Amino acid sequence: MKRISAAMCAGLLVAFLAACGANPPESTPSDSPSVTAPAGLVTVNIASLKGPTTMGLVKLMNDAAQGVAAEDYQVTVHGTPDEIIPQIVQGNLDIALVPANLAAVLYNKTKDSDAAIQVMSINTLGVLYVVESGDTVHSIADLKGRTIYSTGKGASPEYVLNYLLTENGLTPGVDVTVEFKSEATEVTAALAAEAGAVGVLPQPYVTIVEAKNPAVRTALDLTAEWAKVNTDSQLVTGVVVIRNAFVNEHPDAVAQFLADYLISTEFTNDHPAEAAPLIVAAGIVPSPEMAVAAIPFCNIVDISGAEMKATLGGYLAILFGADPASVGGSLPGDDFYYGG
Repeated sequence: MKRISAAMCAGLLVAFLAACGANPPESTPSDSPSVTAPAGLVTVNIASLKGPTTMGLVKLMNDAAQGVAAEDYQVTVHGTPDEIIPQIVQGNLDIALVPANLAAVLYNKTKDSDAAIQVMSINTLGVLYVVESGDTVHSIADLKGRTIYSTGKGASPEYVLNYLLTENGLTPGVDVTVEFKSEATEVTAALAAEAGAVGVLPQPYVTIVEAKNPAVRTALDLTAEWAKVNTDSQLVTGVVVIRNAFVNEHPDAVAQFLADYLISTEFTNDHPAEAAPLIVAAGIVPSPEMAVAAIPFCNIVDISGAEMKATLGGYLAILFGADPASVGGSLPGDDFYYGG
């Protein structure tokens, strides 16, 4: 069990590139699976999302691209979970980095099939923020009567926001209108075009938007707002899931991935200046300076074992109580958690 917390310093979920506009994920050297793995190595097909989850993966990706990784890691980076989910259900991926609640949905959807999955670790804690083009929102109550632009329909942003609104006495869809966008670029465009616009964005896109548009400010940290209404659980954004069949077929490669992923997350947190160019190369942020500024606020972690089970289980229980559909209709069993 290991946890690496992002350093907290001053200064400065799914997708954005600010008026910079990249919709499809930019290619990285490891984006194109090879036909055969190098001799002696196991091919591991991995999918991740353009955002904090991939920021913790960049050293592993770079090692694979340079041909020095311990296994044949084939990594693709995607703009939205919708691009990854069918591949998991079809059994085309071995490992995927996905929103926490979608891991539970996938567990319930695939548990009786060859594509059954379990969760190996938590890779990001809270990264969601309410941002405003103005200075009128200073509490959840200030969102009454407003329209909020957000990504993440059916994923963590939707359910976290609904939970927090409800816990603060506001009814989603009645007191507050949430207008969902498919890409964070659309949220940032609304913030730029509309004075007083309010949006929900994950890091690192909050850092990027604020750097490009001085009129936009961070209004609320949803992780802090979660802690105000629930002291018994943590806000969890993303997790690493793996196909059960792959665990059974390649236990040594799984153990190697866990070790390599831990090293990769430590590298990003402990050496941000070195990780920054790799984050830019993955198409997540437009400059190393922005990557360095954003890393401390991205809550990149590697939490596994009993701590993972307690933390993730508590979070999913809150979502289930608010809306069972948010976790696929029922809470996952013990077999959802890698290592049991």
